Amino acid sequence: MKTIKILFTALILSMTLFSCSDNDNDDPIPISENPLEDYNMLTSFKANNHSVEIYSEQQQFSVGYNELFFRIKDKVSDSYISNADVSWMPMMHMTEMTHSCPKSSVSTIEDKSVYTGYVVFQMAGNANEYWELTLEYTVEGQTYNATERIEVNAPTDGKKTVNVFMGSDDTRYVLAMMPIIPEVAVNDFSAQLFKMENMMSFPVVKNYKVHIDPRMPGMGNHSSPNNENLIFDTSSDTYMGKLSLTMTGYWKINLKLENEVGEVLKGEDITEENESSSLFFELEF
Repeated sequence: MKTIKILFTALILSMTLFSCSDNDNDDPIPISENPLEDYNMLTSFKANNHSVEIYSEQQQFSVGYNELFFRIKDKVSDSYISNADVSWMPMMHMTEMTHSCPKSSVSTIEDKSVYTGYVVFQMAGNANEYWELTLEYTVEGQTYNATERIEVNAPTDGKKTVNVFMGSDDTRYVLAMMPIIPEVAVNDFSAQLFKMENMMSFPVVKNYKVHIDPRMPGMGNHSSPNNENLIFDTSSDTYMGKLSLTMTGYWKINLKLENEVGEVLKGEDITEENESSSLFFELEF
């Protein structure tokens, strides 16, 4: 009798464990955390039975360099689309013309449902002139297009971070400052340079040089030591150097652009007679 009770107990325990195992398999798979939860959602819109969510570290689409992240959600399966083939085209609709702006290709981060790239907006929108962003993406052989109007604003601090100008070689350039968190120190400093081939194409310009001369106009226009001019870095397609800031306050970073043979295309030296260059960035901290 004792043996029968032991066998019966073992049978009940086995059935219980099997039942628990079945219940575990039926549980829904936990939804992963949003990999962009620490970013700001700038906009979201619906198209093609999908929802597109665009994020940034910034609070808004802004004139200058914008690093953007986005996800595409399938509303039927309630899941995010991974590894899609994605391209994009920002377009400025002006009263008499349309044009695009410098932009990168689109890639994914470690989470393959997150797509990223940068856009350099040259100008802000207004009531009559506005930017649209078009995404083209291919999922399982099916290509979709989604277009949304976006609000591009001037930088909240009013400082100049992008220059659009005609060089002495009759080429129109876009020179954009990369984001920086300035400190009283010698800071890593970088910028990106593009030329306008036409209204839709803005390729990266390589192997030029950007001279920098930071000054404090409110403090006798003094400069700072240990600055390094910006040299082209082939691994990032970015011009990189060092910016020395010796105190907090408003700085004008005077610039001078040289081509690969040393010809000055834009910008002037700072002298007692000439206190600023026609080409410059601004920052204040």
